[in-house]
Amino acid sequence: MILTMVQELMDLKQCILEQRYEDALGIIDELEGMSKQAIIRNIESFLVRLLIHLIKNQIEERLTNSWISSISDSLVQIQKLNFKDNKTSYYIKLDEWYSYIDEAIERSIRPASAEVLEGTLKPFQVAQQIDKSKLKQISYKLLELTYQNSATDLLDEIDFILAELPGGKEWFE
Repeated sequence: MILTMVQELMDLKQCILEQRYEDALGIIDELEGMSKQAIIRNIESFLVRLLIHLIKNQIEERLTNSWISSISDSLVQIQKLNFKDNKTSYYIKLDEWYSYIDEAIERSIRPASAEVLEGTLKPFQVAQQIDKSKLKQISYKLLELTYQNSATDLLDEIDFILAELPGGKEWFE
């Protein structure tokens, strides 16, 4: 991807030097598209990481410092990445998350199987044991916080929701 972007920048420079402005605008549109795709891929990676830990929580019915830290950091990173530089809009709008969550749940099952219950479950067993509807619900609820809270308030709000998860009350007491 970096080589493609470097080539696009060289082509853009050449178009400007040759005063081919329509071609230059086309290249700029392509670069914007590549940048948006890269940002969304990063957001999706953090969403998968978030879901791995929510799957572990759902199956093992407990929370650990490490899981809470990973869930919280994933949400903080999603909030940072999702908020466009113009500070007025998002790459993924709140009502668009369900399709991303559906895909991320499927992508999370295999890595979660390597971690949940010390790796004793196969991916198909994890898939059978999880309640996808609950995973979607809690994921969406957590993602919604990234739109409703400032970066400074986000962590406290995450903790309130995590306290409601299995093992949450015990962890926070």
